[in-house]
Amino acid sequence: MFQVPLLDIIGLAWFITLWLGYTLYTDLGKPRKHSLRSAMHRNRYRWMLQVLKRDNRMTDASILAQLGHGASFFASTSVLILVGLFTVLGATDEAVGLLRQIPFAGRITPNQWELRLFVLIVIFVHAFFKFTWGLRQFNYCAVLVGAAPVDKRGGHDDWVRRTAWLSTLASKDFNQGLRAYYFGLAVLGWFVSGWAFMGATALVVFVLYWREYRSEALRTMELVSDLDPKHGNMTPP
Repeated sequence: MFQVPLLDIIGLAWFITLWLGYTLYTDLGKPRKHSLRSAMHRNRYRWMLQVLKRDNRMTDASILAQLGHGASFFASTSVLILVGLFTVLGATDEAVGLLRQIPFAGRITPNQWELRLFVLIVIFVHAFFKFTWGLRQFNYCAVLVGAAPVDKRGGHDDWVRRTAWLSTLASKDFNQGLRAYYFGLAVLGWFVSGWAFMGATALVVFVLYWREYRSEALRTMELVSDLDPKHGNMTPP
């Protein structure tokens, strides 16, 4: 009979709550005012304004291609990780025996080992879908940039707002895929103990929050986005 210790249930509930809560706090609706997502959206808006003023858009196509390559790389990496996890899942007894030889690792049963691997598999399947959807949205954005009218007087504000927002949506899914990697690292603490798992999860949320809302990168991006006078309406459609 498959039995899960109470500490594992509490740890998994804590993990899901923190991940889901942070995702809703960060990504639900329009970007929060002082966040990397908001600062980057303003810079994407300025980017799309410049697209309309350029006859040759090879630079813009190159930037979008690089963004797409990043998403493609992590999607491929997620598949390789999943292959490795399924391989380890097929050798549960050997893996558990090896884990018991590690001094700081907890004593877990084969069922507990399979539960941990199953959680990791779900995480990286989620990451794969996020990266591939982000890649598709970057491709859609490239089509819009290729079809953009040439308007050196600064018109077509609706096109600018919607294209910038599509790029921001693609970036949001890409970031959610990266976030899955961070939380996947937190699950490694579960192989030590349930308490280490909960502590690692809280640490991951703290690191993510600090980088997105309190980092030097955020302050720099906000300063850059405010260098020029604001043109039109930068708020998402």
